[in-house]
Amino acid sequence: MVEKQIPETIRDTHPGFVDATVGTYEEIKGKIEKKCLKNAHRKFAQGIQCLQYNSVNVLLSLQDTVMVVHSPLGCAACGALRGIERLNVYKHHMGQADAKESRIISTALGEKEVILGGETRLKETIDEAVARHHPKIVFILSSCAAAIIGDDIDAVAEKIEKKYKSEGILFAPVHCEGFKAKNHATGYDLALATIQNYVIRLARPPKKKGLINLFTPHTVSYADQLEMKRMLKAIGLDANVMPYNATYQDIMNIPAAEYNISVCQIYADDYMRFLKEKYGIPFAKTCMPVGTRSTDLWLRSIAKIAGKEKEAEEFIARERAAVMDEINEIKKKTQGLKAFITAGTGRGFAAATIIGDYGMKLLAMHTPYYEDAYIDDFKLIEELHGSGFLINVAEIQPYQQVNLVKKYNPDIFIGLSIWTSRLGINTTHILDPKRFTFGYRGALYLGRKISDALSNNNFNRKLSKHTRLPYRDSWFEDDAFKYVEFPEE
Repeated sequence: MVEKQIPETIRDTHPGFVDATVGTYEEIKGKIEKKCLKNAHRKFAQGIQCLQYNSVNVLLSLQDTVMVVHSPLGCAACGALRGIERLNVYKHHMGQADAKESRIISTALGEKEVILGGETRLKETIDEAVARHHPKIVFILSSCAAAIIGDDIDAVAEKIEKKYKSEGILFAPVHCEGFKAKNHATGYDLALATIQNYVIRLARPPKKKGLINLFTPHTVSYADQLEMKRMLKAIGLDANVMPYNATYQDIMNIPAAEYNISVCQIYADDYMRFLKEKYGIPFAKTCMPVGTRSTDLWLRSIAKIAGKEKEAEEFIARERAAVMDEINEIKKKTQGLKAFITAGTGRGFAAATIIGDYGMKLLAMHTPYYEDAYIDDFKLIEELHGSGFLINVAEIQPYQQVNLVKKYNPDIFIGLSIWTSRLGINTTHILDPKRFTFGYRGALYLGRKISDALSNNNFNRKLSKHTRLPYRDSWFEDDAFKYVEFPEE
């Protein structure tokens, strides 16, 4: 039996977790600082993201691996379609069109397996996966259906690993049932814990001087990975990017690193704490390096734990000098404009700092979750934008978003604009799978995107005239939070 070093974690249990609340920062600031912000009850929800999707995306690009998703066919398809699309972009940019990334195979559970159990089907699928692809690692992902019928994926993994012992194949179960947690970021945690428990296990490789683990989710483009590696190299550190496109050896080098850093406040934070406790590897926990201010903080936090403060300050000065003239030129166009932001929590805070670079003001931010890890980020945003901006904590609730955007009527909306573009409002986003958005060069690129969106709004304007959103006019006049029940004080 494998000795689990990291127990399964549920991010919903993190200090201060909230997935439904609303208020201006001025109204809820006291509760945030005192760590007593309470969760509201959502009487109606329009959608929620499955955490299995994030587990799939952590593991998707790992080389020489197979993912066997023990589920009805739709679960595997949901996680695979968008992930494979993004992965193909990565492969093109890396010049590795034939890279042996993970294959996704579904057990395609049906009525028979739901009634009689699906473990036999799972074993047959794993055998077929090994015969086809000869992987080094087989990840076995659970699902809501598999958990409800009680299939024991741990027992299957343990038994089948003995069968293939002579071939040295590792079998790693991932308990990422969709109903396990409200916070879909739990899917990241579960996948990273599986990598440690079933792949690295008890290995203790020798330390590699200057090596830093750079933990990045699947939403970070290859261009941004290269930009972060460039910035780290400039201060004397060599980045081991995890887990995107990692080889087996890259994974085994995780405990060999001298330092750990993530791209945002909560991605891999539980795992980095474990690595500090188990291997003594210090980590920097900071904001996403989007915008000049956030990039300053990101680099300085790394430099502090690595003793590279001098190198970091010299690099920051050079990089800022190279972009500030054009940033200030763009700022003449954007100064004083008001923005509405919808993004993942870490990227949302980053977007709030990038608009600060360009002299814009934050009207409101729509973010999926809150936990106490974001207290300092709110303080930074208050320094830039004051305390009057609205915070709407809600995951995938477009009925609220379009109501608020129409009422606030911002100069620009920053986020995925499937819904709001039909309101005719200027829109752009900072989530780009093809180009770099991180660092000082990324700050300049995003500034150009904002400027372009303000200069040419023809598409959104024409779209608003010829299409309509699936809501009655009465909804836009109603309270966006009528279906949210707030706790008594």
